[in-house]
Order: sequence, then structure tokens, then C-alpha cells
Amino acid sequence: MFSVIFPGQGSQVVGMGKEFFDKFSIVKNLFRDADEILNFPISKMILEGPKEELDLTVNTQPAIFLVSYSIFSVIKDEFNINLKKAKYYAGHSLGEYSALSCAGYLSFSDTLKTLRTRGDAMQHAVPKGHGGMLVVLGSNIKTIEKLLNDNRQKFHVQIANDNSEGQLVLSGKVEDINNMILVLKENSIKNMRLPVSAPFHCNLMKNATAIMNEELKKLKFKNMEIKLISNVTAEPISSSDEIKKLLIKQVETRVRWRESVINMIKNDINHFIEIGPGKVLSGLIKRINKDVKINTINSVQDIIDLNYEKLD
Repeated sequence: MFSVIFPGQGSQVVGMGKEFFDKFSIVKNLFRDADEILNFPISKMILEGPKEELDLTVNTQPAIFLVSYSIFSVIKDEFNINLKKAKYYAGHSLGEYSALSCAGYLSFSDTLKTLRTRGDAMQHAVPKGHGGMLVVLGSNIKTIEKLLNDNRQKFHVQIANDNSEGQLVLSGKVEDINNMILVLKENSIKNMRLPVSAPFHCNLMKNATAIMNEELKKLKFKNMEIKLISNVTAEPISSSDEIKKLLIKQVETRVRWRESVINMIKNDINHFIEIGPGKVLSGLIKRINKDVKINTINSVQDIIDLNYEKLD
């Protein structure tokens, strides 16, 4: 059995999706529609840059979704590959919205507008330079949770992403992140600051949660049979009411990607298909389980190769 998965922030690159844009009118139409829906030329920014603009969260989130959705549409409509046979759809952070839209829960237009709002809300939830993020390498979640617990009277840092064995991301105020770096150094644990402008997936995102609560109330979700794996619970969900609640919670909550992958494998998934720019999720899955099959789809040749796969 297979799952379809979608990447999150950090996978963006200027020129992503260009091969599909050049070859398929369906993609040109989606890019044109996105420009009209968002009322600014996001297609030009994706194809030509500048990188500094594309890397702004308010632009990155709808941009990655647009490219993922475009590739998914080519697979479905141009190559007639039925990805609705997947047991689960899942995505990392903003990728969860790509999963929802491609699975049919949420329209293309609504998803695009919602991610623009989400990106803006998360970008401005705290003053610039007030928060930061840190990637921790070569350790494990139990060790990091113990260090955070032991130091909770001195500073407050949260686990933002549990990505894979040996890779966690932490979020918090800059001064708290600085203190955590000292603790990690004392314990000989590798770490690296991330070049982000806000501390995502922690309680400093409270203002963004309030905005997304109002935004998601307006949306109509369809009820679909395909199950989504929630970032918040790492468990399957399909109720539109539950999806809404968890998407609101997701803004301040840890992305449980490692647990999500483990749970999918426990439920008979032996094949993952990553759709969108980059290969980040494929790399994380290889760290979690070396035995599963992975297809990364971000070129036409990747789709041709997938077409010869037996999807069950």
C-alpha cells in the first residue's frame, strides 16, 4: 500500500515547477489562476525570483502549494495515474494543506488564499528578530525532552518538528534559544540555527492561531474517504470538523512527522510518493525506515518512472 506526501517550507527554490509550466497548459492555467486569486504575480516570483521574496513565509507557503498541486494535476490529468488509491495523504506543516486539497477536501482557490493568510499570520505573530529556531542533529527526542524539562525554570523552548531519528527542530524566543544552544554544547549535541524570521510551531504563534481560527471557520471542507494523517496527532483523520480543529491547533503545536511515518508503516504502508519541490521528506523517511520504497516526483521523468510502478 502507498501514501502520498507533500513537502513544507524549506523546499522552495526559484524555478521550481518550471519544467511542468513549460510543457503543460494545465500548469500554465493554474499559475495564471493563482496570480488572479492572490492578486499579485506569484507565478513570476516562483519562476524568476528574487529568492529573497520567495523565501518570505507569506509567499513561500502558497508558492510550494501551487507547485505541489500543479505536479499532482499533471500526474492525474496528463498521465492518468490514479493516486486516489492511496491509503493515506499526509504533508509536513503547510504540506498538510497540499494534502487536503489534492485529496479533495479543500478547493484549490480556498487553499491558496488560506496559505497566503497563514503565511502572513505566522510571519507577523511576533516582532522580527524576537524568535528563532534551531535544528538539533544526532540526538533523540527523549534526550531533548529531558534537557528541556530539566531547564524549564531557566528558559522556555519547544520542540517544533520531530522530523526523523536524529533530527529535531526547536522554537522559542531568541534569548531562550541562545540558552538552549549552551545546554546542547555542554552535552556535546550538534545544533545549528535556522535562517527563519519567526519561531514556528510554538506558543509564540498565539496571534497566528487566532487569525487561522477565524479564517478556517469560513471554509467549506468536503467529506472524503481518503484519510489524512494529522501533524498534531500523527493519526488518521477524515472528519472535516476534526480536520479544522487540528489545523488551528497545528500552528502552535509540534509537527509529529517521525511518528506519522512510523504509524503509516505500522498500518501496512510500504511505499511513499512525495509530490512537490525538493526531496526533504524522502530523506527524512530514509532515516526513519530504510526498507520502504520512495518515489520523489518533481520532474516529468519522475512521473514516467512512476507510471511503470505497480501502485496498490
